[in-house]
Amino acid sequence: MREAKKNISAEYLERLNASPYFIVVEYQGLKVDQFANLRERLDGAKAELHVVKNRIFNIAAKEAGVEADLAGDLKGQVAVVTGESEISAAAKIIKNFESEFEKPSIKFGYMGATRLEAAEVKVIADLPPLETLRGKILGVLQAPAQKLAVLLNTPASQLAQVIKAKSEKG
Repeated sequence: MREAKKNISAEYLERLNASPYFIVVEYQGLKVDQFANLRERLDGAKAELHVVKNRIFNIAAKEAGVEADLAGDLKGQVAVVTGESEISAAAKIIKNFESEFEKPSIKFGYMGATRLEAAEVKVIADLPPLETLRGKILGVLQAPAQKLAVLLNTPASQLAQVIKAKSEKG
């Protein structure tokens, strides 16, 4: 491999290692201003969109620990979305952008070492943000404790009301 290609491969590898996920999209037919708009939207989710050279990206993905050979999946004009935070925010932006402009189309993705097909990435896009999910889980965990506290306090408060009523009457 030529030195320039090694540098490009090293750049791809660095992006893949820094990101907990990547999403491969086909962007053919996307206009330059639309591409810039998508990059801008992804920037808000701490994600980046980069056009990749298919063969070199395949090599970088193998070096990053992707066990499957992606050569068969990397056909046509593809770009890769990587990011620092959660995959759902980036997936949601891509899905919404696709519904507006009919491009880019999601081909597949990886979250850690797990491959995600296009449909699975779209399901992740429909999930609420991570903080919302944490709040819901916390609410579910706290509900039994609150019910127990109410249950334990009810007889004591009823007894106090009866004693108060007797003292006011007598």
